[in-house]
Amino acid sequence: MDIDQAKTFLAIAAHGSFLEAAKRLYVTQSTVSARVQNLESELGAQLFVRNRAGASLTTAGKRFLQHAKTLVLTVEQARHDVGLPSRYRATVRIGGRIALWEDFLPSWVGRMRQTASDISIRSEIGFEEDLMRRLVEGTLDIGVMYTPSHAPGLIVEHLFDETLVMVSTNPDTRWPGDDYVYVEWGPGFYARHQESFPDLARPPQVVNIGWLGIQLIVANGGSCFLPIRMARPLIQEGRLYQVSSAPEFPHPAYMVFPREATTEYLQQAIALLREVAQKEQT
Repeated sequence: MDIDQAKTFLAIAAHGSFLEAAKRLYVTQSTVSARVQNLESELGAQLFVRNRAGASLTTAGKRFLQHAKTLVLTVEQARHDVGLPSRYRATVRIGGRIALWEDFLPSWVGRMRQTASDISIRSEIGFEEDLMRRLVEGTLDIGVMYTPSHAPGLIVEHLFDETLVMVSTNPDTRWPGDDYVYVEWGPGFYARHQESFPDLARPPQVVNIGWLGIQLIVANGGSCFLPIRMARPLIQEGRLYQVSSAPEFPHPAYMVFPREATTEYLQQAIALLREVAQKEQT
């Protein structure tokens, strides 16, 4: 058994498809199939059931899932630790949505540096799909996001609720106009947005992250929905105005981490995330 076989297994488990795993790993589908066949031969068990919908784990595959994660994690950790200065005893790898890197996650990094200065931190930005894949593969320790999916061996924990508010560069804005920018905050926001603005035509501008919405309205004028946490500094500077007549929407943030995250340093990282999140709610 080698690391490529384990990574291929985890990629298929994460995406439910041999073809999608091949795309993600930048190899051919025949290479993916060969790796799985060799792995199944070594283990003496069938790991996937293939059908028109893709590929799903067998009972044996589900049992092997945690072992594959551990294998990949061990190799990745070993590669990192070999070059890690002796003053660091471990590394925490955390990924989050870009909006959560506004104040919240940097505050957590600051707390970690103060209380666990012998822990190295690798910080990344990503979307839910990539963050969840990395967590399943075992190449990420903690993911912080808005719309997590559920996967075997992972814990999804609510951290805090954002409040999405409508902001505008024009203090007289009362409702979404022609310069409105729709930010894709996920299916929950979409449903509440449709309910609150049933007669609103499809906005001429759509973006997939709040940061991009800010850039567009600050540069060109307009309005969009942002977490008040992100909008507050710009409101205080007089660059944006909160539209008081518009509804406010709750937007929960979650952290996702392996069920087997039992090491002392990971437990400390998770506990500090809870502490920082608690302050967001006060």
